[in-house]
Amino acid sequence: MGALAEHYRASRVSERLLLTGHSHQAWPDVARDAQLEAFDDAAALLDEKWSRAFAKAERVRQGWLRLLGDDGSGVVTLADSTHTLLVRLLSAWDWGTRPRIVTTDGEFHSARRQLARLEEGFIDVVRVPAEPVETLAERLAAEVDDDTGLVLVSKVLFGTAHVVPHLAALAAAARRHGTVLVVDAYHAVGALDWSLADDDLHDAYVLGGGYKYLQHGEGVCAMRWPRGTTLRPYVTGWFAEFADLSAAPAGAVGFGDGPERFAGSTYDPTSHYRAARVLDFFDEHRLTPARLREVSVHQVGRLAAGVAALDVDPGVLAVAVPDPAERAGFLALRTPHAAALQAALLERGVLTDHRGDVLRLGPAPYLRDDQLDEAVALLGECLRSRPAG
Repeated sequence: MGALAEHYRASRVSERLLLTGHSHQAWPDVARDAQLEAFDDAAALLDEKWSRAFAKAERVRQGWLRLLGDDGSGVVTLADSTHTLLVRLLSAWDWGTRPRIVTTDGEFHSARRQLARLEEGFIDVVRVPAEPVETLAERLAAEVDDDTGLVLVSKVLFGTAHVVPHLAALAAAARRHGTVLVVDAYHAVGALDWSLADDDLHDAYVLGGGYKYLQHGEGVCAMRWPRGTTLRPYVTGWFAEFADLSAAPAGAVGFGDGPERFAGSTYDPTSHYRAARVLDFFDEHRLTPARLREVSVHQVGRLAAGVAALDVDPGVLAVAVPDPAERAGFLALRTPHAAALQAALLERGVLTDHRGDVLRLGPAPYLRDDQLDEAVALLGECLRSRPAG
């Protein structure tokens, strides 16, 4: 995949050791062209630009449906963040009659914080330990009851890249109790060759974004939801009735079955121009979910093999998810020195990040094997030079 680097010249990916691909992959150079196209349309058309902007948004929505392997049963609403979409969804539920949420202690901060704040008010939040991941779905399913309004779980845990199996069992439990199932797929889409059918999620609400593995940049997040839902969000913007404002009678709030049901208000469409062009770029270079997964398994596996060859005391540094089949798009290394190692690697020109006691190494398809090897060698240098103790 090293030849792909020529399409990322602005980010100089062939010269740099960029191992934050699980957080922010470099944009291909065509993204700049798309941003200029958005400017040119706005300059030439002013308020008439929206027909072109909406066409870009539709391209992005269709791209998300395809990435998820949707069978036609779903609709996608776009927003600037998954938090925005989650809030709109949370506002649609009757919490007076079903005031209970079941989730895990391993969810991303936007959900963790929002649920904690709701818990201070009127929601009962049940947090199931994420470990052991092998039984997580079953343990979540056991907590779902008739008082549970919503259950929220990640397909891939953001801290360790651990893939959560057996979500079909959780989906069945949610279905039995009339509970909304929300799956955070941010670390799955673009990192796994995975579809909704694999976990029987045809009636689930699936959140994701393009900031990481899809190279869409900021402001491109999506919620796939089951067509025909009757949920009516209290948090709703005027774009939800943009198609025909004249048909909106005073005092009545209507919702359709299209993507406008969970829509907000006026937004910056530049991100959708960029995402639409990057989706085309991925198509042109055959960066399908299957191909991206093949590359990811190779790259993360090469990093893991290099770390193993360092022969470090497991108490100092250990691979968090040893089985390649159980990890997604990055290598998580448990170490009490995560913050110090990240800083030391940055001094040596290696970009990584950490979450608590986990150092995260995230490759991307434009990196060469020798770049991965060099990064691991520099990690070994950091380990050898760290203070004793």
